[in-house]
Amino acid sequence: MPSRLGPLDAPGNPRVDFPSRWSWELTPLSERSVIGFAAAVLVLPLILHGAARAADSGGRPPITGIADVRLFITDVADAHTFYEKTVGLPVDSRCGSREIVCLNVNSRQKLELESVPAPAPFNLVARITFATPNAALMRRYLTSKGLTPGSVSTEPGGARRFEVKDPEGHAIAFLEAAGGSGGSATRAAPGQTSVKLIHAGFIVRDRQAEDHFYKDILGFHLYWQGGMKEGENSWVSMQVPDGTDWLEYMLNIPASADRHTRGVMNHFALGVVSIAAARKQLLDNGWQPGEAPKIGRDGKWQLNLYDPDETRVEFMEFTPVERPCCSEFTGTHPSATAP
Repeated sequence: MPSRLGPLDAPGNPRVDFPSRWSWELTPLSERSVIGFAAAVLVLPLILHGAARAADSGGRPPITGIADVRLFITDVADAHTFYEKTVGLPVDSRCGSREIVCLNVNSRQKLELESVPAPAPFNLVARITFATPNAALMRRYLTSKGLTPGSVSTEPGGARRFEVKDPEGHAIAFLEAAGGSGGSATRAAPGQTSVKLIHAGFIVRDRQAEDHFYKDILGFHLYWQGGMKEGENSWVSMQVPDGTDWLEYMLNIPASADRHTRGVMNHFALGVVSIAAARKQLLDNGWQPGEAPKIGRDGKWQLNLYDPDETRVEFMEFTPVERPCCSEFTGTHPSATAP
């Protein structure tokens, strides 16, 4: 989110910038039978709970968070160096291909880098993937709503994914992870600046059309909205229905926006407990300081970096330090361990 800022050590000096046995003995046969019965008893409530959640949401399975964000990049080596060395995200050699580089944010969230096609698209956020426990059911649900999602594919390791376009043509995917869904934080690798991807955003032209898709069909809800002035909504944060991550609409951007402005708006954000600590780690990683840390209009400390293609990487504290402008928060704040 663009912000009105002051430097970290001078929050009162604002400026404007772009913006979770039984003990008796049994014979082998009877033991297997009892264990099987016990397993069924334990698993059945989980199955019924998942079915109940889908029924409560009109047949839609849970959407628990962001699983990965894919970016288009023009120079693989430069982008790889920036994200691995400066941001500190470890490369996942089990993921990706000759065309795709994968970096781990945590055990269930990734950043993916793909060479930009020709001609270069308006938006370098190539795809946002959301986590769900049942990809096939999600696809059937979207089809029942009149949408035309792609087929479900099984990836190496057993994860299942499919893609669909939102009303403005943004590529959205749903991933059923082999070991479960959601953004589960793990211990940071040496030099890693964040272990939680908390939101991604892109330019939106028609909020009503996007709301019909994300809010009415997928169940996203408003987390916060605001702008540079009171009464102006230029940034709309839509939180997933079953977690704390969100998608940010970037509104009121002219079609003629230049590359830098598009890079500011089409972005993703990494959550941190402390912007000061994140900044120190970035400096230790060799980052050359650009923008100063700021308090955004939502009351949270943030720090903006730009990758070699000018896509904004926003570091944001999980919780606000002052009351937000424009509107109150209406959802649960993220954390390093929240799903």
